[in-house]
Amino acid sequence: MLAEVVFNLPSDHTFTYTVPGPLEGAVARGVRVLAPFGPRERTGIVVSLPSKSPLAALKPIRRVLDPAPVIEGERWALAEWMAAYYGCSVGEALAAMVPSALRWKSGTATDFPKTEIIGGCPQLEETPPELTPEQRNAMVVIDAALASAASRTVLIHGVTGSGKTELYLRAIARVVARGGSAICLIPEIALTPQTTERFRRRFGSAVALWHSRMTDRQRGQAWADIAAGRCPIVVGARSAVFAPVARLGLIVIDEEHEATYKQDETPRYHARDVARERARLCGAAVLLGSATPSIESYHAARQGVYGLATLAERVHGRPLPPVELIDLREETAGSRRGAPLSGPLSRALEQTLARGEQAMLLLNRRGFARVMQCHACGAAVRCRDCAVPLIYHAETRQLRCHYCNFTQDLVETCPACKKDYLRARGTGTERVESELHRLFPGQAISRMDRDTTKARDSHDKLYEAIKARDIEVVVGTQMIAKGLDFPGVTLVGVVSADTELNLPDFRAGERTFSLLTQMAGRAGRGDRPGRVLVQTYCPDHYAIRAAKTHDYAAFFADEVRMREDLGLPPFKRLVELTVSGFSTPKVVTAAEALAQRLRDAGAKHGMHVLGPAPHRIPRLRRRYRMRMVLKGEDVPAMVRLIRRTLQPGRRFAGVPVTVDVDPL
Repeated sequence: MLAEVVFNLPSDHTFTYTVPGPLEGAVARGVRVLAPFGPRERTGIVVSLPSKSPLAALKPIRRVLDPAPVIEGERWALAEWMAAYYGCSVGEALAAMVPSALRWKSGTATDFPKTEIIGGCPQLEETPPELTPEQRNAMVVIDAALASAASRTVLIHGVTGSGKTELYLRAIARVVARGGSAICLIPEIALTPQTTERFRRRFGSAVALWHSRMTDRQRGQAWADIAAGRCPIVVGARSAVFAPVARLGLIVIDEEHEATYKQDETPRYHARDVARERARLCGAAVLLGSATPSIESYHAARQGVYGLATLAERVHGRPLPPVELIDLREETAGSRRGAPLSGPLSRALEQTLARGEQAMLLLNRRGFARVMQCHACGAAVRCRDCAVPLIYHAETRQLRCHYCNFTQDLVETCPACKKDYLRARGTGTERVESELHRLFPGQAISRMDRDTTKARDSHDKLYEAIKARDIEVVVGTQMIAKGLDFPGVTLVGVVSADTELNLPDFRAGERTFSLLTQMAGRAGRGDRPGRVLVQTYCPDHYAIRAAKTHDYAAFFADEVRMREDLGLPPFKRLVELTVSGFSTPKVVTAAEALAQRLRDAGAKHGMHVLGPAPHRIPRLRRRYRMRMVLKGEDVPAMVRLIRRTLQPGRRFAGVPVTVDVDPL
């Protein structure tokens, strides 16, 4: 017996092995196996069982890792599509669908009480609320998509607090009642406790979770329950789009605009696009929900490619909170120069706490200070391996690189000139938290960022503490802006609205508008009205002006006009290529040669090459990096050109090349 196996490698080849007699009953298409590969063993996936091979000397498979196939149904075709669209190998696409640490046994059952399922529909554990007129109109659009014989995508454009989640729950209930399954994606692990609570209240143990903070045992248990059909509803982060559900009827993508749906390792897929392709393969519907849809999605809805349902008002008639801009150009001229919190924001916090209400402050930068700089020579302490300054973390008194995680103890004198002391420049969440403790001693203040949420259950504890109002002020990064619903929060403060605007990225305006609008939406979700204060040096920027009035239409009009004039998405498609290596001259030479080769071959097909140029971070983990962008209208055609141009193993002139389709 023979087995053809693919591996998580940049190779389009399959590798043939013999199957030892004792393993013949366990080897099947779609199971993972451990097989010898050069001097080591690798985990691969069996893609076929050929009857013969032209090779005489074949090595045997060592071990079978799964009791049943981990890849079945439409996911085979999905892997082929991912390989063609994202320029990866089928082995890399299949590996993305199955966690490497997955250990499971077929036939196992979850250890929490099961919900009775009658006629394919879980008995509701919570009475659904009455829908608003806008929600009822949206359900008409959603029901039409669910009833369609072909896959349909619907964009739910609803302001914050307008009841989008209730529409997701009702759509899922309809699908499960018909004997189907549903997947709901959420953008941030911080939302897991809130989302889990909401879904379990409605559907009980018919819900399975899938995210990176689960233990291997929990992951294996969830996989077994999903594959066996015991949990027809899956809630999770990006990779849950590959969950092994049968009879898939619906995929929901909440906060569809979020960049976290884009994978930053090969294959660099976007969960939204993978969801649409998987839904197409099995005739399922897709719901995209957001108060600030991505430019691409809203443009598709306006062009009729997607269906569109609009929720312009919050439930229960609650108003959207007024947004006030604080011009830091005027504030920094006064006595509070250099303080992270302006006078108006400090006074608003004082008034909010005096009323017994809660507040949330956003600063999308971790650490205490963004750079430690010498006052005498101007030198900044930089990472030894990356071309970025080290961030000062006061809690550990360390300087840390947020890219490679290199750390060193804080030094007081300048290591460059050794003449003067280092001074902290820029502000991070640690500094804001410190300032809050100074201004409001005795108040319950907490920080929510990647540094404070490392522990496995940290999100759950923070969520419960805020919900119970044991915490009065929360300061955090963008994770606190994503869909959290705390009725006690009446004040939202944005410490710096300009963080994203200063980045060299054509999406900077979109990211700024989305972050400000989403963060503003955390205020006033309960019975008391909300208030939002935004500190900025750029109060006249179109993204900030539109966020002030919660006006997505005005922002979209300005943004899409700029995109069309410059030939940017959604009007053109982009593929970013990054050439990296330890030898700077070799990288530069290879990048220039690759760009010229692509320019010559692509010109006759209407493709254009921008660059090469140094990457945004020109040195990362000791590797020098150059980038170029291929611009055109047909992604598959661009990827085919890249495949023809690159050498085996995705290399050019001996240097590795990373392919990123639809980069964010």
